[in-house]
Parts: sequence; C-alpha cells; structure tokens
Amino acid sequence: MLFLWYPKCTTCQRAKKFLDERGASYTERHIKEENPTLDELRSWQRASGLPLKKFFNTSGMLYRELGLKDKLPGMGEEEQLELLASDGMLVKRPILVGDGFVLTGFHQGEWEEKL
Repeated sequence: MLFLWYPKCTTCQRAKKFLDERGASYTERHIKEENPTLDELRSWQRASGLPLKKFFNTSGMLYRELGLKDKLPGMGEEEQLELLASDGMLVKRPILVGDGFVLTGFHQGEWEEKL
C-alpha cells in the first residue's frame, strides 16, 4: 500500500499509528515534498469512485487563500486535477492507496474495513 501523509498533521499521525499497530505493510510518502502527480490523482479518483472535491483539503490554509470554495464549482475536472497536482498541501490527507481501493482522510471504520 501507499500511504501519503503530512507528518505535522495530527490526523495523519493517527492514521500512521493505526497502520503500524495493525502491522500493515506500506510505503510512506510525504505529500508536500513529493506531491501526487496528475496521472496518479486521475487514477486514484477513478479507482475511489469519489467526487473530485473529496480530494481537496478543504480545511487547509492554501485552499482558503485561493478562494477555492467559490472557484471549484466553475472549474473543469482537468483544471481541478492540475491544481491538485501543483501543490500537495491542496490534497486531502492522508491518502491510502491499496489493491482495489483509495481512501482519502482517516475514518477508522472505513480503514478497518479495507485492511
């Protein structure tokens, strides 16, 4: 599995602890230092079945600074994907990518179900 996280994020820390306590095998990736690529995001969004908005870190400072709450509805899917790929801090975290699933954010019940 691939675990994308931001180490200073407390939710990400809880998710990592959750994985470690269960002995899960994963590769971790710092979402800011190595943000997801356009192709990765496109693929993950399709695999997840989630609307693209679920991939945005709506509580992040950058999201608010850019006024994306008002801008996203008028943007096309490709434009949104390009924006997400431009800065890892815009991407919802943590993300867990496994065989046949992609999870955004840490919701323990959902993660337990997939593991």
